[in-house]
Amino acid sequence: MSHEVIRSNLVPIIYLLSTVLFIFGIKQLAKVKTARRGNTIAAAGMLFAITGALLELGVVDYRWIGAGLILGTIIGALFAIRVQMTAMPEMVALFNGFGGIASALVASSVYWSVVVEGGASGTVYDALGTDEAITVMLSILVGGVTFTGSLVALLKLQGRLRKGQPILLPARHFITFGLLFASLAAGGIAVGAGAPDSMVWVLSLAGGALVLGVLLTIPIGGADMPVVVSLLNSYSGLAASMAGFVIGNPLLIIGGAMVGAAGLILTQIMCVAMNRSLLNVLVGGFGVGEGTAGGSDEYTGVTSCGPEEAAMVLENAESVIIIPGYGLAVAQAQHAVRELADLLKSRGTKVTYAIHPVAGRMPGHMNVLLAEADVPYEELLEMDVINSEFKNTDVAIVLGANDVVNPIATKDPSSPIAGMPILNAHEARSVFVVKRSLSPGYAGIKNELFEYDNTMMIFGDAKKVLQGLIGEVKGL
Repeated sequence: MSHEVIRSNLVPIIYLLSTVLFIFGIKQLAKVKTARRGNTIAAAGMLFAITGALLELGVVDYRWIGAGLILGTIIGALFAIRVQMTAMPEMVALFNGFGGIASALVASSVYWSVVVEGGASGTVYDALGTDEAITVMLSILVGGVTFTGSLVALLKLQGRLRKGQPILLPARHFITFGLLFASLAAGGIAVGAGAPDSMVWVLSLAGGALVLGVLLTIPIGGADMPVVVSLLNSYSGLAASMAGFVIGNPLLIIGGAMVGAAGLILTQIMCVAMNRSLLNVLVGGFGVGEGTAGGSDEYTGVTSCGPEEAAMVLENAESVIIIPGYGLAVAQAQHAVRELADLLKSRGTKVTYAIHPVAGRMPGHMNVLLAEADVPYEELLEMDVINSEFKNTDVAIVLGANDVVNPIATKDPSSPIAGMPILNAHEARSVFVVKRSLSPGYAGIKNELFEYDNTMMIFGDAKKVLQGLIGEVKGL
């Protein structure tokens, strides 16, 4: 079978099959119960996509393909084995950045080969055509913003950049908008310039995009990183889709568009969950409290207890709701919480898990964490489903969560988290908050729940506290 026959007949079929697998894979990822299967289906789609791309290219140097495959496999395996669950958001941010810069480099390589090496005598517009010229510049812009923005997000998540706190520049919005317009202008001038002159403007566009990614992300506080990560994921998809237009690959266009749309939808879900607007994310300064939270940061009347007292309450509880947070991930206590839940269920207690959309440091963080411990999918209930159950619940156990259970969000309009939907843990008959100390969460404010009469603090590492609870419940 000739290459032309393969390219015109077989490759489109492979691309179509790959697209269908991507769609079904993403659909399966929407539910915890089918997420693992969806990941496998999407991976199969990617295998078909790579196969189709290689068949479309025809004669290629497979030594480079093989070397890249081996190197990528080794790096991916090391990430999978060595990266802790707490570092998953950082890894996702890094992968978003890699996707963005890869798309920018693809667009840059097309520009270089056609305009520079090709010795184009006219303008970039004449050499590439209208669609390709515009998408090359946009891919460089969006890819560059995604790359540096993701790196800043990674550093903030790791606490290496001012411990995750916002970095506010004077007149930051004017600077950001000015640089955005300057970058777009550089891209526009590059399209209409001749080959020798256009290179300067393309480099100006790339430099502006890289700086813009930093400026858009540094004003954002660590508490808002789940939204930023999902937005950068959308950016990486858009950059990939634009790269697909540049090289004329329909599968890359479709796949990138799906990732971009999914990321944007998820971003909107995160914004609603945190009572933010998408405009705040796009212009920077997102999540920065311009005022104060109001009230004192000092705690009064906090009651604490140990595992023994908590076990006595759990002994008579008919229903328990567990609220996981980032502290659970830090302590790697997902298996311990599953063991405690199984023990309670064996004694006739109803146990469910309340999942807040932004608990942890990325969307779905707690779902993935608990799935690792084989927690039954049907026990993981989203905020809208579980909130009405708290008033009929005997015990709520808060494990490392903070801002997502803070009642001040519904009471104080001056609070940085005012209006943010929370889990109504305070409505349970008894609340146990497992936390190392009374330190604030990412919002940097006190949690009024700690002072409630029905709340008891259990200070300590989540895993050790849970192991103590397991031992005490077994001894009852």
